[in-house]
Amino acid sequence: MKAIMVMFDTLSRRFLENYGNDWVKTPNFKRLEEHCCRFDNFYGGSMPCMPARRELHTGKYNFLHRSWGPLEPFDFSVIEELKKAGIYTHLCTDHSHYFEDGGATYHNRYNTWEGFRGQEGDRWIPQDEGMLPSQRNALSKKGISVQQHYANITRQQKEEDMSSVKTFHAGLDFIKKHADKDNWFLQIESFDPHEPFYVPQRYRDLYELENAPEFNWPAYGPIDEQLHGENLKEVRKEYASLITMCDHYLGKVLDLMDQYDLWKDTMFIVNTDHGFLLGEHGMMGKNFGPMYDEVIHIPFFLYDPNHQGHKSCEAIAQTIDVAPTLLDFFNIDYSVCDGSSLITCMRNNQNTRDVILYGVHGSFTCMSDGSYVYMKANIDSENPLVECTLMPTQMRGFIPCEAINKAELVKGDAYSNGVSYLKIPIKTFYDASIFGDQLFNIKEDEYQKYNLVGKVDTQIYDNKLKELLKQYQAPEEEFQRLGLLN
Repeated sequence: MKAIMVMFDTLSRRFLENYGNDWVKTPNFKRLEEHCCRFDNFYGGSMPCMPARRELHTGKYNFLHRSWGPLEPFDFSVIEELKKAGIYTHLCTDHSHYFEDGGATYHNRYNTWEGFRGQEGDRWIPQDEGMLPSQRNALSKKGISVQQHYANITRQQKEEDMSSVKTFHAGLDFIKKHADKDNWFLQIESFDPHEPFYVPQRYRDLYELENAPEFNWPAYGPIDEQLHGENLKEVRKEYASLITMCDHYLGKVLDLMDQYDLWKDTMFIVNTDHGFLLGEHGMMGKNFGPMYDEVIHIPFFLYDPNHQGHKSCEAIAQTIDVAPTLLDFFNIDYSVCDGSSLITCMRNNQNTRDVILYGVHGSFTCMSDGSYVYMKANIDSENPLVECTLMPTQMRGFIPCEAINKAELVKGDAYSNGVSYLKIPIKTFYDASIFGDQLFNIKEDEYQKYNLVGKVDTQIYDNKLKELLKQYQAPEEEFQRLGLLN
C-alpha cells in the first residue's frame, strides 16, 4: 500500500468548480471527483500555516496552547509513526517556512525531503538584486518581504524555474521511480496559490489580465468594496490564474495515477491549510479578523482504494483527522490523536464528532456543529496568553528572553503526551475584542452576514465552548482571556 498527499496553501473552496464556482478554470480539480470523495463540511483547525501543519502531523489541536511554532520534542508525528512501521516517507515542498526557526522540525521527520527556494519572502536572493516596480497598487502589501519577493523572482522568470513547478516535477519524478514499489508515502506540498499571486502570463491571459502584474500581493486589513471594487476584481483574477496553474500541475499527478494504475492500491488526498478573504466581509487576508467560512471552511478530497464510499460527504471533518486517516490506512494505531479516521466517515457519510474547534492562538476561539458557528473573542485588550512549549521559537526568530525568564515548568498532560513543558507568557498583535463575539446560523445564513450575538442568549454556546476547552485541557489563561472562568 502507498499514499500520496497533494497539499496546497491558501486554496479557497469558493474558487473551485467542485464547490460551485462557474468562472475559475479548474478542470483537474473537477476531475478528482471521478475517483475521490469530496468533503463538503471540511474545516481547518489552527491558523495559519505552521499551526495547521502541526495538526497534520499530530492529529491534535494546536491553537489552544501554541502559536506559530515547530514540532515539539513531545509531539506524536504521523510521519514518524509511518517510518517506524516501515513506510518510506518523502516530502517535496517549496513552503519556505519549513526552513525557518518556527518550522525547522517538520521536514526533518521524513526519510528524505526536497526543498525549493524562492516563495513569498523567503530570505534567498540578496535583496538588492530585485527592484520594486515604479508604480504599484495602493492596496498592495509593503515591507521587507515584498522587497525580498522582487529579488527572488529575478531567478524565476520562466515557468520551469518557479519553485512550485519544481516541487511538482520532483513529486512526479518520485512517482515514476516508485510506482511499482510498495509501502511509501509521498507529500507534494505547493506553497501556491498563497500570495503573492505570481504566475506566468499564459495563465493570466485566461482571465484577460495585462502583462505587468500590478496587484498580486494584497495587504491584510479592512477594505471598502465600494471604493476598491475594480482593485478587488483584479486581485481575484490574479488569484484565479494562480489556482489554474495549480490545477494544471495537479492534472499531471492525476495522469500518473492513471498511467500506472495507482488507484488500485494508493490512497490519494488533496487538501489545503486555509482559504483567504478577498474583500468579503470588508476584509483582505486572514488571521486578524473573525474566522469566516472563506478562511476556515476548506476543500478536501480523499480516495481510499479499499473503501469505495460516497462521492460526496456531508460529515463534519477537519485537519486533525488527516493523520488518523493515514495511520488507519496503513493499519497503525492512532488513539493518541484528537482526530478520527475519515475512512469510516467517508464510507458511511457520518460525523466522527458533534462539534469542532478552530481558531488563532490569542485571537478568536471558535466552534461549529455544521448548523451554527460561534466565534468567541478575548474580552479585552489585556488578553493574557501563554506559549506551551519546549521549543521557544516563533516564525522567523526566538521568543524574547524577557518572556522566557518568566516561564513556568508545568506538569505534562494530554497536550504534551505526559511530558513537562514551559508556559511562557507572551503578547500577541491579534485583538479579537475589537470585533466582539460572533454567532451565525450557517444553514440559513451561508455567507455569515447576520451576527446573532445580542439577538439570542449565547450562554448555551459559552457553556459548550467551556466544556470543549476542558476536554482538550486548554491552559487556564485561555479560559481567562475569553471570560469563561466562572
